[in-house]
Amino acid sequence: MTAGKTMQGSKRVQSLGRGVALAGLFTSAMALAAAQPQSILPSPASVPAPNPVPTTAPTIAPDTTAPKIVPQVPLDEPVVQWTASDARALLGVIEGIDADGLIPADYEPAKLRSAITAGDPAALSAQASKSFAWLAEDMRDGRTRFDARLQWFVVDTDIDANPTTALLSRALESHDVPGVIEGLQPTVPDYGELKGLLAVTPASSKAKRNLIRINMDRWRWLPRQLGKYYLLTNVPEFQLRLTVDNSIIRSYRTIVGKVGKTATPQLSAVVQGVVFNPTWTVPQSIVKGEGLGAKLIGNPASALRQGYKVTQAKNGMITVVQQPGPGNSLGMIKLDMPNEHAIYIHDTPSRGLFAQPYRALSHGCVRTERAAELGITMAILGAGQTSTQGVDIVNSGKYTRVPMTKTFPVYIMYFTMASDINGKMGTFPDLYSRDGAVLASFAAPRQAWTGQRQSTEKVVKLDNPL
Repeated sequence: MTAGKTMQGSKRVQSLGRGVALAGLFTSAMALAAAQPQSILPSPASVPAPNPVPTTAPTIAPDTTAPKIVPQVPLDEPVVQWTASDARALLGVIEGIDADGLIPADYEPAKLRSAITAGDPAALSAQASKSFAWLAEDMRDGRTRFDARLQWFVVDTDIDANPTTALLSRALESHDVPGVIEGLQPTVPDYGELKGLLAVTPASSKAKRNLIRINMDRWRWLPRQLGKYYLLTNVPEFQLRLTVDNSIIRSYRTIVGKVGKTATPQLSAVVQGVVFNPTWTVPQSIVKGEGLGAKLIGNPASALRQGYKVTQAKNGMITVVQQPGPGNSLGMIKLDMPNEHAIYIHDTPSRGLFAQPYRALSHGCVRTERAAELGITMAILGAGQTSTQGVDIVNSGKYTRVPMTKTFPVYIMYFTMASDINGKMGTFPDLYSRDGAVLASFAAPRQAWTGQRQSTEKVVKLDNPL
């Protein structure tokens, strides 16, 4: 690289440093006393127990400090003793649960109403326990089962903090069934926005109401609390958000996987470090499958000219590693976020593509504009660096990994109705045709919850950023 080009590159990155100066405001708040990584992932927090609501309604079972388990009814969910007043409160929640995009009939309100009227304590407790458990499961974990969550690889941990038995106990001890169910709602603002939109959308607008329902349910598939700091990219929107306290402080246009075999899966990971001036190990599908290794191993001058380091093992396997530089396929920045799919957020040398409105162009990874700004901001927030340090590392041209002293969750999501980066609710194309399966699951009878927490779909490593 000539001296002139070096000066131009330095000025360009210095400009990026000025662009992230705002992030420096967060530095003092992010200072850490310990050198070891400190996780800022949301710790599972139980739904707060509401204040008990006194009732004078007649009961059909003795009131006790803790509900008794009724073992003789063979249900998957626990059965506890219910009072008539608590059962009526549950019935009211079920009859109004359409407000959360769920289907009242799924939770057998007619059977619950009949059991309340009949006054049989055992029958009432059995039906109320079942109806409550089914409703709590769907509010906590989502109504859509995994066979309809196409390419969904996020593990929801909400059940760890709020198992069904604990929810039942809390609801009956507090006599606040509505409060316990309401406390299972996702905390992200978008869920409330969608709920408000559903409330004002007429029943005649069936398609719009269905779209709202399936995207509300997608929020329930995630942990109820996403964390204080997190990155979230909505694939069909082609946008990435850097978020603090559920407010966007940075947004970036993205390039995502092409429609078909290299579509970007939905997953969550944790940023463990920011890699500046990364290398790229070329996958064997290119090295061997496309003959790149054979071409380069016999022509070291060409390999050097193209920025590749080529080695051959004793067994004949050729490894090709693209060295740091302006032509590197990963660009100047890669977020180190280990996951079984080999999906990463990274820069690209083909930055002109960000000007295109349609950006499903990659082999699965998420490329981001202004990647140097993102990387430096992450290093400020997550490792206590200054913007000047970040600029110096980028300008060095050397491979440098900055480990996070605070870990950031990353959510690669798929919402076809959501708030855009400007906070305006809108719709996005069903890029990978994933809405249909969710909609079909809503149209079909509710399936029993099996406790499945992870997809059984085959994991395909989409590690070719070209």
